[in-house]
Amino acid sequence: MRTLAAAILVAVAKAQAENAGAQTVSAPRIVVSIPDRKLALVEDGKAVKVYETAVGAEVSPSPTGTFTVVTRIPNPTWYTPGKVVGPGKHNPLGTRWMGLSLKGFGIHGTNCPRSIGRAASHGCIRMRNRDVEDLFERVSVGYVVELRGERDPETERIFGAPSKPATAVVAAADPHDPNGGE
Repeated sequence: MRTLAAAILVAVAKAQAENAGAQTVSAPRIVVSIPDRKLALVEDGKAVKVYETAVGAEVSPSPTGTFTVVTRIPNPTWYTPGKVVGPGKHNPLGTRWMGLSLKGFGIHGTNCPRSIGRAASHGCIRMRNRDVEDLFERVSVGYVVELRGERDPETERIFGAPSKPATAVVAAADPHDPNGGE
């Protein structure tokens, strides 16, 4: 009986030691590098997919901090004071909207793809429609979204060496909340 108990204790200790040395698996998340104007879907600490984006213009910068995806809307309607634009090619939100826990801000498509790679939005993170559609299928409500205003060792690892950013432009109005935000 003592031999069996000793064997069990050795097996438990060995399993605990192996678990202690194992890497912790982190929850999937989105990391946006505002200076790089790129978004990465990160799983287990590695970038699974990287997309080019447009970020907030100097006069309407993207917020920084950690947020969560609180809504996912395919083919959204854009609401702004005095104007409503339904789904379609003229909708500034493009084909998908992922609203963040900071009211009025989100990740969305665009009807102005030439703004991608620039500081051109009213604070939201814009993506090409094909890219936001791909991301939309990979992300669910509750995903963590980190909007980083400065490069750090992690953004360097995810996005590589900094490249010279494109010139800022003023583009078509960037919507915020398709459900009546700002």
